[in-house]
Amino acid sequence: MKAVVYTQQALPIEDPQSLIDMDLPIPTPGPRDLLIEVKAISVNPVDTKVRVRAAASASEPKVLGWDAVGIVRGVGSDVTLFKTGDEVFYAGSIARPGSYSEFHVVDERIVGLKPQSLDNAHAAALPLTSITAWELLFDRLGVAEGGGEGDSLLIIGAGGGVGSILVQLARKLTKLTVIGTASRDQTREWVKTLGAHHVIDHGQPLVAQLEKIGVSEVSHVISLTHTGSYLPQLIEALRPQGQLALIDDPESLDVMPLKRKSLSLHWELMFTRSLFETPDMIEQHRLLNRVAKLIDQGVLKTTLGEHFGAINAENLRRAHALIESGKATGKIVLEGF
Repeated sequence: MKAVVYTQQALPIEDPQSLIDMDLPIPTPGPRDLLIEVKAISVNPVDTKVRVRAAASASEPKVLGWDAVGIVRGVGSDVTLFKTGDEVFYAGSIARPGSYSEFHVVDERIVGLKPQSLDNAHAAALPLTSITAWELLFDRLGVAEGGGEGDSLLIIGAGGGVGSILVQLARKLTKLTVIGTASRDQTREWVKTLGAHHVIDHGQPLVAQLEKIGVSEVSHVISLTHTGSYLPQLIEALRPQGQLALIDDPESLDVMPLKRKSLSLHWELMFTRSLFETPDMIEQHRLLNRVAKLIDQGVLKTTLGEHFGAINAENLRRAHALIESGKATGKIVLEGF
């Protein structure tokens, strides 16, 4: 099968060897696995981080990719949730080979049925960011669907992949006042169209901007980027006993200042359930099916930002470069081999 791999760790993305095309054997599904014929993928920051951090070699090439849409072509002996021919979408497991390949195996418990109203490319933009945003809002912060009246949510980096879904979930499924941050005109407009009540600039002092829109303090903050540099401002903006959640990887994070306000800190990694095969691993199957229904009902919309063409090394190098630049809006999708 065709695949895109890397065999040398941490090469700059401008190097033609940083991602290369390769033929690999078709994988064999385990008892609870689905064998998927991959039709479309999207690219996430985690793809670029793993390319830099995880070792690979010519004898052990590494396949990246943790977002895919495809068709079930085979099922393991213990599979009960899907059948051959089902159209599905999912984000996979970071502990297994990724989805930059014509065929891919994935545990059925982290797979959902593809939204019927979307084509493959638009559906591929959704799984990883939807899972992350859903778990941040409803699992980590414990906001109830339909709840949050009188409370407010500040989202740092609201124009990215996770932020683009998170703004919609918070606005459509809760009563929170949603405040997104974005630093470029294009991104600010994007966040507004997704439903944020207010959009402020994370390149400027946050508290002063919150005060200008009549918000003296916020009850919840979700920080999606550069949390270490924003932390003092986030602590200042949060009300006593507020909540802070994050997904990024600061080199260091001084949490002692949270104590004075009794602030709680929550970390989200959407791979935790699959990595540890937690007893509630199937919740990702359920939430992806819920997201698909919300898409088909018109409650949520896809966050596809750019379509980069066919799935090959050249196009994936372009996608990685754009993500590493920090200028991507929405999700980058590739389709077909």
